[in-house]
Amino acid sequence: MEKNRRADWILRFVKGIFIGSGFILPGVSGGALAAVFGIYERIIAFLSNIFKDFKENILFFIPVGLGMFFGMFLFSFVVSYMLGNAQTYTLWFFIGCIVGMLPALFKQSAKKGRKPWHLYLMAAVCAVFFAILKLLETAVATNLPQNPLTWLMAGGIIGLGVIVPGLSPSNLLVYMNLYKPMADGIKGLDFMVILPLMVGALACVILLSKLMSYIFSKAYAVLYHCILGIVFASTLIIVPFQYNYLSLGGLWCLLALAAGAALAFYMSKLEDKYKPED
Repeated sequence: MEKNRRADWILRFVKGIFIGSGFILPGVSGGALAAVFGIYERIIAFLSNIFKDFKENILFFIPVGLGMFFGMFLFSFVVSYMLGNAQTYTLWFFIGCIVGMLPALFKQSAKKGRKPWHLYLMAAVCAVFFAILKLLETAVATNLPQNPLTWLMAGGIIGLGVIVPGLSPSNLLVYMNLYKPMADGIKGLDFMVILPLMVGALACVILLSKLMSYIFSKAYAVLYHCILGIVFASTLIIVPFQYNYLSLGGLWCLLALAAGAALAFYMSKLEDKYKPED
């Protein structure tokens, strides 16, 4: 029993690291990763009614929160180097992580039933969201002053990445020329950056979580298949198409994809094996 609890705690911590990385890595969505790792619904349910099962939820989310902060802190150091020197391989690893967890997410989406039109809805959402992301990709970046109000807004964008799976906060922050200063502030433990980010993110999540919880209670299958469509779109959008895959680097891309998929699939199996008793 104690071994299972310890393993479950570590698993949630590792999930938190991946989810936190989604707020740092351009093109990756923390909300989508939370959905992929099976804790998005619980986050929304908790934040929409904080005092319900408060102690149980706090104990559950402590390792997730610690992992998220550690992931953001860790990747704020490595992201510039990895994306600058091995961008394609890094993106393929994260694509693999998403692919490896898709079977579990697809199964979860049918927990309360699935009809054929849900699959058409998923495909439509994928197409529309992919088109939106492509439009954002070509958006003109704006130059904003770097002050607490700006970081509060940036935190709100990160919060949207939690509430809307598939939305990549990092992409938006890159477009606004805030990404590198944010990463520098996090790795430098600059609390004039970190605190407004946290306040903005929490405010956004708390304000919108009730709406998401209500939709879940009324249209579970519809919302989950929309999430699936967004996850597919957010995965497609980060595929580095402009690369010579006939070179030796193509093999490294394949290995990175396989490694990410294997890790995520293994974690999905651990989720079942070490699921705590009620």
